[in-house]
Amino acid sequence: MLLVLTLCALSWSSCKHYLDVSPRSDISPTDAYKNFRNFQGFTEELYNCIPLVSSQDFHNNWNFGEDEYWEPDETRLFAYSVDQGDYWGWNTAYYNWFKTGGNPASQTRGDKGHLWGLSWYAISKANTGIANLDKLTDATSEEKNLIAGQLYFFRGWFYFMLMQYWGGLPYIDHPLPSDQPLRLPRLNYQQTADKAAADFQKAADLLPVNWDETVAGKTTLGNNNLRINKIMALAYLGKDLLWAGSPLMNYESTGNKSYNVDYCKKSADAFAQALQLTESTGRYQLASFANYSQLFYTYNQNGKVPGLQEAIFMENLAESSSRWRWNQVNDYRPMTINASGIKVYPTANYVDYYGMANGLPITDPTKKDAESGYDPEYPWKGRDPRFYNDIIFDGVKCALNTKGDMTENRQYASLYNNGLYRTSNGPKGVLTGYMNSKFTSKLMNDYDGFKDNNTFVLSFMRLADVYLLYAEATAEGYGSPQSTASGYTLSAADAVNKIRDRAGVGHVAAKFLGSTDSFMSELRRERAVELAFEGHRFIDLRRWMLLLDRPYTLKMAVQFDRANDVSSSVLYAHPENGHVLNLQETVLFERHLDVKHYWFPFLKSDVQIYKDFKQNPGW
Repeated sequence: MLLVLTLCALSWSSCKHYLDVSPRSDISPTDAYKNFRNFQGFTEELYNCIPLVSSQDFHNNWNFGEDEYWEPDETRLFAYSVDQGDYWGWNTAYYNWFKTGGNPASQTRGDKGHLWGLSWYAISKANTGIANLDKLTDATSEEKNLIAGQLYFFRGWFYFMLMQYWGGLPYIDHPLPSDQPLRLPRLNYQQTADKAAADFQKAADLLPVNWDETVAGKTTLGNNNLRINKIMALAYLGKDLLWAGSPLMNYESTGNKSYNVDYCKKSADAFAQALQLTESTGRYQLASFANYSQLFYTYNQNGKVPGLQEAIFMENLAESSSRWRWNQVNDYRPMTINASGIKVYPTANYVDYYGMANGLPITDPTKKDAESGYDPEYPWKGRDPRFYNDIIFDGVKCALNTKGDMTENRQYASLYNNGLYRTSNGPKGVLTGYMNSKFTSKLMNDYDGFKDNNTFVLSFMRLADVYLLYAEATAEGYGSPQSTASGYTLSAADAVNKIRDRAGVGHVAAKFLGSTDSFMSELRRERAVELAFEGHRFIDLRRWMLLLDRPYTLKMAVQFDRANDVSSSVLYAHPENGHVLNLQETVLFERHLDVKHYWFPFLKSDVQIYKDFKQNPGW
């Protein structure tokens, strides 16, 4: 009966809980709201309800598409449950971030991997705050707007986060008395999204671009970067509307599996506003490619939070400077150089999305392609620069001190057939043939101290994502890759090229610009590469209604032999020029999912509360 407890019992008690009021205290019910300082203290707990995705206890997992392959039979991971089609694991799997429960007041990472529980608590608290806005009398207009804007944003944001996985919901927009039964009907996705959109729009109307430039924000000058602002609200307004217009959500709401043009147009216009403000004020900026890794992690910077000026909205920061040391950071390297960890590696078929530096895709990794320049005998040569940043491939140096064992096959990735990295420790070996270096230094292992100084924080939204979402919404809403949104000069194709320019990748080729369908194939690939392993792929595959289709059901490994026609010193100096033979890809795992797997199931206890709160189909 968690839903009843969180929606009803906490509706009026959240303020008292936050202020830690003694049962014997006689405090006026208006004290928490009477001035900006007090009301902001009440509102701050909403930030503490933001879930932590990347580190629960010792490990966690958040990529559930075809992007990663965890060591087989590791049943504690929700990723394993997803592969098996057991979505009930969202609340039962030991390592996952969707669970019920959670503790808003805690600063411990283990209390923050609770999207379901913390979201309903936060929605209840936001409703309590909105219902008491009239009690904020000792405040300027600016201060009143700041409080109201945050409350409306968070109500919309937590609903949006839930909707992505469970679909349409009852949209509770007022405190619910605990002595009355809950009877609000479950809305369809687009109806729920409309209400969230109204909250995001209210927030955008009320909030500033930069708190540092407000009078109220001067008291916390320099510490306002993560506070909710106008650009955040507009960007999430655009995302909420694009999701509502995407094939899965449109199908759930109307029975039509195509994009909804009206939602996409409104989405494109919201993103256009957000990007115009961003570009005119410099509030957010794309990081240079030289600093690309600092969007995701920092090393030896005294726990500095990564993200630079590109991160717009980040996961919970609880224990951010130490949580990856225990023990997530070790999951990305094989046992032969890392003595612990549940091992996870990029799938070969996902790595294939990293095309060529000239911007062209790899159509078949086993065949030479004169147009793109791809050659399966030199498969790492001439690739998209993000490939070299994100992926460790055969011959790349990835260890400094291997506990006294300095042999080449330990210092340099031995990922060829029967190589040490692939064969050592059985299921913990690099079964896919690739390793992830997007979130950790390439030269990271147990024995050189890297794991102790690595700070990783995942962004829910960063500026590159906004440009790519704008491109999708504009192409689908306004009809072509050359289209622009109202009042904005950047076309859909221009927005994709802007992200490619940062990485030094060729623009979208002309052959993909003749129709929206052709363009979307490249846009989807661009999202796969730019946002790789950041938690977006599973949602994208679902909303595009591709999750059930090959090749998206496959997780594959690359197999090859080293040609051995150059010395090891030459190979290790320039592994991108490595010569290989007999390259092929083999299936490690194939998912067998059906239409019910587009949505998570609700807990059985929740759907039994009242008749109008219905379970998702098939569950």
